[in-house]
Amino acid sequence: MAMVQNIIAADSGTARMKWANMLPVGWLSPIAILLLWELSARQGWINPAFFPAPSTIFATGIAQAQTAQFWSDIGISLQRMGVGLLMGGVPGILVGLAMGLFPVVREAFRPLIAAVFPIPKIALLPLLLLIFGIGEMSKYVVIAINVFFLMSINTLAGVVGTPAIYFEVAKNLRASRLKTYLTVALPGALPGIFTGLRICLGTALILLVAVEFSTADSGVGYRIWWAWTVFWVDTMYVGFFVIALLGLGASYIVDYLERWFVPWMVVKN
Repeated sequence: MAMVQNIIAADSGTARMKWANMLPVGWLSPIAILLLWELSARQGWINPAFFPAPSTIFATGIAQAQTAQFWSDIGISLQRMGVGLLMGGVPGILVGLAMGLFPVVREAFRPLIAAVFPIPKIALLPLLLLIFGIGEMSKYVVIAINVFFLMSINTLAGVVGTPAIYFEVAKNLRASRLKTYLTVALPGALPGIFTGLRICLGTALILLVAVEFSTADSGVGYRIWWAWTVFWVDTMYVGFFVIALLGLGASYIVDYLERWFVPWMVVKN
């Protein structure tokens, strides 16, 4: 009898472990918040005019997802963010590598970065509108400026943090300067580059929404602002959730790329 009970207990423990593996711990807190939010809205503990129940927001989102405008706004926002990331990220990585490898370049760029980086990039929008107009280029440049500084700083930190012995080995092996850059400096900077990319994705979304609030007639940020003007609160919350899902998806993509390009930095549990 005791043996049967032990077997049943072992089976139930195995089942619990399977469920634990199927449901990541990271999902528990968002689910708990949504359930509490739903209960509070249904019980009248919060004003549903300002905090609609998640079920209402979900129903509105499903209805909007069946329209072409919904996907067009997401596509336009992703395009703006992607172009801004490329425009700022590639030069930022190159400048960060140069700063890490050449002290002269580092000293030349250090005062510029120290002076300009603290300026809120959204504050530059009026100037950029004067230069580039109200079209797409001004939106790209706002994102690109912020991404440039973040990527250059984090790339610099990655290069500087690379152990000097690796450069000595490359020198002793008489590797060319280009080969040293590609096989020592760039791999050493990759952890810093991916850290910068994570930060850039979050700040790019913030700047994207801020820019679309004021200078766009399309995009997720514009749709949130438009919903506010007509007091369609559930539509506004749909926009919030879309931004959150875009950020979550971008984070998972960066995680995958980091495991692929920087396998030696992945912590194994």
